[in-house]
Amino acid sequence: MGNSGSAVKVCTDHQGGINWLSLSPDGQRLLTGSEDGTARLWSTADSQCHGHFQGHESYITFCHLENEAAFTCSADHTIRKWDVVTGQCLAIYRGHTSIVNRILVAKDYLFSGSYDRTARCWSVDKEKQIQEFRGHRNCVLTLAHYSSRDVLEEEEEEEEEEEKVCRDLLVTGSTDCTVKVWWVSSGRCYQTLLGHTGAVLCLILDAPNRELFSGSTDYTIRTWNIVTGEQLKVFKEHQGSVICLELVNRHLYSGSADRTVKCWFVDTGERIQTYKAHKHSVSTLKYHAGILFTGSGDACARAFNSRSGVLQKIFRGHKFIINCIQIHNELLYTASHDGTLRIWDIRGICKRNKRRLKKERSVQGRSSQKGSLSRLFNNKVGCMVQQENGE
Repeated sequence: MGNSGSAVKVCTDHQGGINWLSLSPDGQRLLTGSEDGTARLWSTADSQCHGHFQGHESYITFCHLENEAAFTCSADHTIRKWDVVTGQCLAIYRGHTSIVNRILVAKDYLFSGSYDRTARCWSVDKEKQIQEFRGHRNCVLTLAHYSSRDVLEEEEEEEEEEEKVCRDLLVTGSTDCTVKVWWVSSGRCYQTLLGHTGAVLCLILDAPNRELFSGSTDYTIRTWNIVTGEQLKVFKEHQGSVICLELVNRHLYSGSADRTVKCWFVDTGERIQTYKAHKHSVSTLKYHAGILFTGSGDACARAFNSRSGVLQKIFRGHKFIINCIQIHNELLYTASHDGTLRIWDIRGICKRNKRRLKKERSVQGRSSQKGSLSRLFNNKVGCMVQQENGE
């Protein structure tokens, strides 16, 4: 395990902590939202700041970047849409009565969750509220979205005739310990998922498999069937709040306040790996090319071999908690409450990991070939014995 040395670049333009970092779908830009009430747009080609979005009257809690538009939400109770080319504010979405802490963009919809105990749906283009989702007894912390077309069979859809015009559903997690699933078209609650005994901090959706995963301050992760609302499994080994989740190839990675990340095999519920070495809570994580990257309250980012759990590199330089990480073109971007965006070259670690994976596959291939030859030999011996016995 080697040390990382210095970051390729340290961007210090913000005058306050960076709360979130978003990568555009085409990978050409990054967006940072800050405690200083502004958002900044960065090019992944030259790592320069190419946009400065000003207008919010309080700190930015979260941001989301599309290819042609940027979205920010704030403690000033509003959401703003920005033109990524001109930096002009294109729309202000007003209606929430407290801090807006999360937004989600899907199709032509903009969803938001707030400390005012509601989630809301807005028309992206018309700057108009379409729906309000009211029913949580405390603040809405996290959101997910899917279409019933992705999960419901035709006969099940027929049972929801009133919702057939629009089959989109919104999932909300709250500090009231519940997860709720809502029909977007009517604002009606479709399911309330009960089981957690602490605030729901994170959600991750696997629509093709009809599964939803929720992490909570009750130290557990729970899996739900999003059609029936049935609780499928409870993952219980963490000793602190579950802060972040990542799902890759039926492997679920969970970062916790207990200073560890755990990897679970979703199909069985088995915990197959624990990643240690953090000196504080694991605040964010990202899987990339067989490597698990983590950000922590100890101001360090780390890279682990996802299969063996071995710590491969520590990225030191931040002064406070790392709130978000992104990866693009074998560069690691880390955004921290110290107000800096740091960029790290991870080509070496990715290259070493690719060589390791290639070697493992080669060994597995030889082992498989050896097994096939052994089976062939045994079959031949069996046939010879049968012939000698006159069978």
